[in-house]
Amino acid sequence: MKKIVIISLFALALSIQSSFAQGCMEPSSSAAGPQVIGYVQFENITDYLGTNASGTDLTKNSFAFRRARLGVTGSIPYNISYYAMTELSPTYGGPYLLDAFVSYKAAGSYLKISAGQFKSPFGLELSTPCQSLFTVDRSLVVNELAFPFRDQGVMFSGSSDSLKIFGIEKPNIFSYSLAITNGTGLNIQDNNKSKDIIGRLVFAPCQFFQVGGSYHNGKQKNPDPSVTKEDELTRWGADIQLKKSFGKFGLISQSEYIFAKDEGSKLIGGGCGATPTVVQGSFKRNGFYSQLMMQTPWKIEPVVKLQFYDPNMDLDNTDTKEYSKKSWIFGFNYYVNDWTRVQLNYLYNMETSSSTDYYHYNEVKNDMLVLQVQFKLN
Repeated sequence: MKKIVIISLFALALSIQSSFAQGCMEPSSSAAGPQVIGYVQFENITDYLGTNASGTDLTKNSFAFRRARLGVTGSIPYNISYYAMTELSPTYGGPYLLDAFVSYKAAGSYLKISAGQFKSPFGLELSTPCQSLFTVDRSLVVNELAFPFRDQGVMFSGSSDSLKIFGIEKPNIFSYSLAITNGTGLNIQDNNKSKDIIGRLVFAPCQFFQVGGSYHNGKQKNPDPSVTKEDELTRWGADIQLKKSFGKFGLISQSEYIFAKDEGSKLIGGGCGATPTVVQGSFKRNGFYSQLMMQTPWKIEPVVKLQFYDPNMDLDNTDTKEYSKKSWIFGFNYYVNDWTRVQLNYLYNMETSSSTDYYHYNEVKNDMLVLQVQFKLN
């Protein structure tokens, strides 16, 4: 099938003095006091499915709200801040609470303690807000293996600030996040006494290079009530980012790899705004993405991205039930001004298949063209 997606995004973004990386928005001003924040994404989707055996056209066309979020953030003397965000889009089951947490700066930039519901501190792309992604959507491997995107618990985060480490005179050489969460996801109480541990460490010795590592481990009850043994999940990831300027031009490169081991059952899907599907069994999965962006003096930023995802490493890639998937994404970002951005992505999806065995041929017509327009009001 082919999908043509036209998305218009309207964003209202007012925030406070400190960064809420564990939320879905970044601050854009230094104003104090309560601030209203939010944004709306509206889309039109044309889903070309061809015709069935009787000749009926299966093409779908629909308008929908991708996201419609409204919240508030602010500060309370002294060193305490709050952040709350709701999802109002009826298309994805709204309204419901998306983020809600209170943060206390216990030791300046070295240690901040947050409690409530927040974004999981796993990986480079998940840590990037939706409205700041270089491509319209997050990578397939992140949507599949970084779940749950949000959870309830306590998080400890901070950085090395101005400390000189290894003789390097650069602020925030190290930054970290460590969260203790339920592991059950958005707006769901824990179903056992175990807690999930999620951590991320980033090393940035210079302005043009940073490398990060992430880890997630936890236990949950199996969705099948007849299974008494708890499920256990393990995730680890590594990412690298490079930035380099050449006169009026600049290059940004990002790559990330994630490995997952699930014992008992696994969740398929469940990214931002999606409901995951449960599959019983034990599995090993992995995947990666690598993307390159070029900044130009004409406000146009070409983007090329390769992504790969293997839903079951124990099966051959040509297996008809769970075969690996690979996509090339070509496009550009056009920055009209500081408040307006246009994104155009073409996705060429390639399902792994056998060129000699027709039975294992998995290639399907599912390329996608995505156009997104983003507006912000600071």
